[in-house]
Amino acid sequence: MSYTEFPSRLLENAVNEFASLPGIGRKTAFRLVMNLLRREPEEVKRFGETLLKLHEAIHYCKICHNISDTEICSICSDEKRERSLICVVENIQDVMAVENTRQYRGLYHVLGGLISPVDGIGPSDLKISSLEEKVKAGGIGEIILALSTTMEGDTTNYYLYKKLSQYDTLITTLARGVAIGDELEYTDEITLGRAIKNRNPYQQ
Repeated sequence: MSYTEFPSRLLENAVNEFASLPGIGRKTAFRLVMNLLRREPEEVKRFGETLLKLHEAIHYCKICHNISDTEICSICSDEKRERSLICVVENIQDVMAVENTRQYRGLYHVLGGLISPVDGIGPSDLKISSLEEKVKAGGIGEIILALSTTMEGDTTNYYLYKKLSQYDTLITTLARGVAIGDELEYTDEITLGRAIKNRNPYQQ
C-alpha cells in the first residue's frame, strides 16, 4: 500500500502528525501509528495524556532556562554546586551530555539555540541578555563557552565573548578534544569530560 493512499482519514492524520517530528519519515510514522493501534486502549490513553501533560506542565528554570518539573531546576537549587562557575550550552541535550561526564560541578545557562543568520536566528532570539545580567551582577568567576564547534557555535562564542569581556570574568572554551564541526550532544563522554577539565581561555 502506498503511504499516500490510506484507507482511513484518521490513520492518515495520525501518520502526518508523527511524520512532522524531526527524523521521522512517513514509513516510520506509519509503523508507529500501527503499533499504537495494536495496543490496549489504556496504554494509548496513557501515552496521549503523558504527552499532553508534558506540554502543559513542563517548566523552564527561572535561573538557567533548563527544562524542569519546578520553577527552579534541581541543578540550580543544589547548594553543593559551584555557583561562581557557569557553563553556557545550546540546549537541554548539552546539559545532559556535560552532566554525564561527571567532570563538572558548576551551574549552567541554556541559550536555547545558536546565532544563525541563515536561519533567521539573531542574538535577541536567544537567552543572552539574562546571561549578561548574571555576569554584570558579579560573583561569577568563570564562564565556560561549551558550544558546538560549528560555524554557528563559533559565531555565538565570538558574540558572547565580545558581550561579556567587558566584565571581570574569565571566559574559557572547551579544549580541542572536541573536533571541529562536532555537535556537543554527540560527543562521547570521555572526550567531552577531558575537554571540560582541560578548558582554555577564549581566544579571538
